[in-house]
Amino acid sequence: MKARITVFLFILFASFTHGQKRNLVVENEEPPQIILKERIDEIILDGVLDEETWKNASRNASFSQNFPTDSILANGDTEVFFSYDDTHFYLAAICHTPADNFRVESLKRDYGFGSNDNISFLFDTYSDKTNAFLFGMNPFGARREAFISNGGKTRNTFDPSWDNKWDGNSKMYDDYWICEMAIPFSSIRYKQGAGKWRFQSYRNDSQCNEISCFISIPREYILMDLNYMADLVWEEPLEKPARNFSFIPYATAGLTRDYEDDTENEFQLQRNIGGDAKISVTSSLNLDLTVNPDFSQVEVDGQVANLDRFEIFLPEKRQFFLENADLFSGYGSPRSRPFFSRRIGVSIDTVTQNNIQNTIYGGARLSGKLNKNLRIGLLNMQAAAQKENDLPSFNYTVAALEQKVFDRSNIGLIFVNKQAISADDFSGTVDSYDRIAGIEYRLNSKNNFWTGKTSFLKALTPSDEEMKFTHFTQIEYNKRKYRFEFASLIVGDGYDAEVGFVPRRDFLLLSPEFTYRIFPKTEKISQMSFDLESRWFYKLGKDDSELIENFGFEESNLELDWNISFADNTRFNLGIKYADLILLNDFDPTRVQADDIFLSAGNRYKNTSLELSYNSDQRKTFSYRVRPIVGTFFEGFRAGVSGRMSYRFQPYGSISMQYNYNHVDLPGDFKTADLWLIGPRLDITFTKQLFWTTFVQYNNSIDNLNINSRFQWRFAPVSDFFLVYTDNYNTGIADLASRNRALIAKLTYWLNL
Repeated sequence: MKARITVFLFILFASFTHGQKRNLVVENEEPPQIILKERIDEIILDGVLDEETWKNASRNASFSQNFPTDSILANGDTEVFFSYDDTHFYLAAICHTPADNFRVESLKRDYGFGSNDNISFLFDTYSDKTNAFLFGMNPFGARREAFISNGGKTRNTFDPSWDNKWDGNSKMYDDYWICEMAIPFSSIRYKQGAGKWRFQSYRNDSQCNEISCFISIPREYILMDLNYMADLVWEEPLEKPARNFSFIPYATAGLTRDYEDDTENEFQLQRNIGGDAKISVTSSLNLDLTVNPDFSQVEVDGQVANLDRFEIFLPEKRQFFLENADLFSGYGSPRSRPFFSRRIGVSIDTVTQNNIQNTIYGGARLSGKLNKNLRIGLLNMQAAAQKENDLPSFNYTVAALEQKVFDRSNIGLIFVNKQAISADDFSGTVDSYDRIAGIEYRLNSKNNFWTGKTSFLKALTPSDEEMKFTHFTQIEYNKRKYRFEFASLIVGDGYDAEVGFVPRRDFLLLSPEFTYRIFPKTEKISQMSFDLESRWFYKLGKDDSELIENFGFEESNLELDWNISFADNTRFNLGIKYADLILLNDFDPTRVQADDIFLSAGNRYKNTSLELSYNSDQRKTFSYRVRPIVGTFFEGFRAGVSGRMSYRFQPYGSISMQYNYNHVDLPGDFKTADLWLIGPRLDITFTKQLFWTTFVQYNNSIDNLNINSRFQWRFAPVSDFFLVYTDNYNTGIADLASRNRALIAKLTYWLNL
């Protein structure tokens, strides 16, 4: 009864104080401030705000609507409260809504934002508008966390794979829900003696059909843009936290068998042990160590239907590489990354296209801030030799520095070294070393209109190729109704970044883009936009190819898109794409023809396609995404459809199906290809600690059926027991023979010492 009266008084107070005006960040003015008070009694994380601490804390409300419009207060307001003690930072929220019809996908951790009722809290602990920690919760108490880099300017700067140790709970009521969180200071990085942090919160309310924010954000920017934040002012400056040391050992055991190896007649017993350690050198600097790491807890990658000529980029998911990952991976352009951590410890099975592990003996990473404006990252890892591929052992070293300049721009330096160990003992032709060094300037203007970067990266290798460098410049101007971007990229033929991601070389790219936005004064449409993107590739002529003269035209791409975001949370897109290109190598787009059937290098092709896409309201029990495509394709015809269907049985899980079908009919001796990639998936969360996921992938272009089933028990914070079954079948023969099979158990435990 006492708890209900306390909550009632909170709501009654809010009815008198709610929403006099929106919380805004105004240029040349101080942002809104929240004063934090130290806790005065023990806080029980139960979703009932009956502690004296919460009664004494300031109430911070007046959330602004971001969707479907961004000019009014939220219909379902949110109140947030903060406190702290010597070891933890505490926060709570009362999330008002019309009824108790709360919607979630499941009880799993790291849920998606758009398909769940949930709230997220962002903390820029250095007040530098560059990086932030995110913690979130939904009405059922499921949690998520993420790390945001580069000012939160683009969606790929949001990293949900970052994981750490913290606690929280929530409770649902008739027309609101409450969450409480306790975040150890040791789980995040901050400056000792800091007098303030920067703070933002955003929330998805499915019953009000709205997204709201504590600090109002214009819709031309994304929700996690770190330019729009309030100040959290501490009652007393933060003291230096106690030196934190965490040890995370693991042990694995299992049975594996390769049925395609004639010498392997029975299952092989596999055992392994190893571990990680996290040492807080200072409150801002962390040392990560790993010995014989194992990455089997990483979810299997979804296969991709690739009709393009170049390699597909897949994101890093392994926990060791994630903290401060932007220090190492943010350099260059998406087409010329000098460092790509998936090159370390991961190889590709050429039959199944699934990832296979290359043993890593150990490694270390020092990352964080040396002072308010200077970040540092040092990484070193030693991988084992791959005798089956005739490759030696390699040592990988990466060093990066990032100095903040002006309001939130920065200058970065990077050095990458891949060093072969005893390369002469192997017959494979590998360089004894492969090195990249470079500098980069990243622009983020104070008024948030201008962003961009310029970089120069140089390859230092034993070979004598010309143009061992890449240069990238990109500038964007973004206002309410329009956005303009221009990018140029040179990738020399000698830019051999073996630890990077460089799908093509020896070209000059010029790429202007333009977006025009319309915000209709209607209740049905939230926003429309027209996007024009163009790319022009010119051959540099340093790779000995005689097909195109030096600086001759190689390829052009034009894309025109019409996008509509409806107020009911559905989205529609109509796009027209045109490509004019010359093939520089023989190419089979279907990848299923006989060896002597291909499109010959030197021929020019013009491809035109019409693409539609429709996303239903993902808040619904059943949701779907469909994307049909039709058009000319290398003087032939292509038609296809891709998408996803999902049905959830709240709150215990969902069943979904991803699909991609392409019908490709090419002239000449090409056989008509019907390419299927189908991936049903079952996710069940028995509790917030017990999870079961089964993922099936059928890919007829490689004649493979993959089954991956994983049981996970999170028996303690960031401590898990995994049981993983995986199987691959050859679908190209009548009896569906197994290619390989494994059953692996893994135990990992997080110890704070």
